[in-house]
Amino acid sequence: MIIKKIPYGLTDFERIRKEPYYYVDKTHYIEWLEESANFFFLIRPRRFGKSLFINMLRWYYDIYRRDRFKEIFEGLYIGSHPTAEQGKYLVLDFNFAGVNPDPDRLLASFNDNCSMRFDLFAGLYGHMFNPGFASELKRLKNADEKLNYLIGQATLLDLPIYLFIDEYDNFTNAILANVGNEHYRKLTHGTGFFRYFFNKLKEGATGNGPIKRMFITGVSPVTMDDVTSGFNIGANMSTDPRFNGIIGFSEREVRDMLSYYKDVDMLAGEVDEVIGVMKPWYDNYCFSRDSLHEPMYNSDMVLYFLNHYLPLKKVPENMIDNNIRTDYNKLRHLIRLDKKMGMNTSIIQDIVTNGETVGTIKTAFPAEDLAKPDNFKSLLYYFGLLTIRGTKWGSTLLAIPNLTVREQLYSYLVEAYRSADLFSLEMDRLGMLVASMAYEGNWKPVFEYFASELKRQSSIREFIEGEAHVKGFLLAYLGLTRTYIIHPEYEANKGYADFYMMPDLLHQPEIVYSYIVEVKYARRDASAPEIESLRTEAAGQLKRYAEDPKVRETKGNTKLRLITLIFKGWDLVACD
Repeated sequence: MIIKKIPYGLTDFERIRKEPYYYVDKTHYIEWLEESANFFFLIRPRRFGKSLFINMLRWYYDIYRRDRFKEIFEGLYIGSHPTAEQGKYLVLDFNFAGVNPDPDRLLASFNDNCSMRFDLFAGLYGHMFNPGFASELKRLKNADEKLNYLIGQATLLDLPIYLFIDEYDNFTNAILANVGNEHYRKLTHGTGFFRYFFNKLKEGATGNGPIKRMFITGVSPVTMDDVTSGFNIGANMSTDPRFNGIIGFSEREVRDMLSYYKDVDMLAGEVDEVIGVMKPWYDNYCFSRDSLHEPMYNSDMVLYFLNHYLPLKKVPENMIDNNIRTDYNKLRHLIRLDKKMGMNTSIIQDIVTNGETVGTIKTAFPAEDLAKPDNFKSLLYYFGLLTIRGTKWGSTLLAIPNLTVREQLYSYLVEAYRSADLFSLEMDRLGMLVASMAYEGNWKPVFEYFASELKRQSSIREFIEGEAHVKGFLLAYLGLTRTYIIHPEYEANKGYADFYMMPDLLHQPEIVYSYIVEVKYARRDASAPEIESLRTEAAGQLKRYAEDPKVRETKGNTKLRLITLIFKGWDLVACD
């Protein structure tokens, strides 16, 4: 029996089907795509399976591959339910991830990137055009000229084209983040070449133009709004509940995959056990308010985990794929937390402290309006740093989806503190103190170190004014240590602990202590009786939190310690 391999990092649909690799069947979405829109725009976070999905669509619709339909799609849903449009199109596809964002090389790189795809197109379909088509297409130098010529020739011969663009905003996001608004505007506004390219696409997709279908993916709607003044050449289906599960894995799909490997004796644990390990790290992405019942796993993260777990029979030491970290680092520059700790940084800190926020998901907004709160929250949502959790006060409730994302937000916030020269801790020293806290119960040095630095680094004094800021600093730094999984605003017994330091027993089963921490903040002129009242209040809350069944379950055999921290201004006046 041939056991299917894990397709980690693969986007070649043919290879996945032939070798074979395990494939999560998404082909039933083809019917819905055809029924919903001819021109389809889909936004999803990075590394969610967009490129593989596009490659699958190309194999399905490509007239050049029509005779291989049964070979490639047999056993999949669409293999038994083909639509009338199967194998009917000439396929023109682009992937703009390969475009060099260096302003001095951008135009040449864009033209070279597109030229390779036009050359491939001519090689596959040149015989369907008039003589000289391929040579003339090759002679033209610029992408817009080639596209214009192709559209004209295909229109004359009534040849239908399905156009795909993967990562349409990859290089524009890089320019916006690393070069600035001025260069970004030059290519997306007025006579900018990228805007002109999209104008040509629109010409080819209207009236009797040959572009009959279009599928475009990216990570945000920003560039599309700028190059088209709103996506007016098709339907943005990114928040349509019918397509919540088009990319990524549902829990049922993950369970089916795990069951397959369990049946062939490759899964060391039980299916429920492995789900319990992966879910807090990789699940809980929701892309529509009407799809709260169907949260999605990040497919790259699941495949990364199984690529380690199946052969080694143990959980990977690092639950986060380094490729995911790299992608989030790229996004960090686009988020642009300002050095003066203004609105955007405060939003991140609020999200880190509370785990959620409310806002309105904007389906379109220009780059120049990124700093507006709802647009900024929308950007975090599109990047996968927030997800839809429900509704609150008539607005969309947005929350951190999982532990992988939470760690990235901690990292963003710590960098913002450092870049603003506001607050910084030595991570090696903090890590050693936290380890002593975990294994020897020496918890006071951790918070005393934090408090002493809070007092010593005087620039922070103008910024701190309240409990939320103190908790934000604590959470961000403690969240980057490896011993505990930090749960802010941990719901316990109908109340919220400021944060629960849950021991990472999966990777460090010998941890001895776990902690629940309650932070109180007093005015700078608070009296001794007021401080004592806060201490009494915290003690009562901690006692209730400690009795929560979730705490009892997740602390394992560790000894649970309850800690009260009371800050008076920037002074730690109680550490019990």
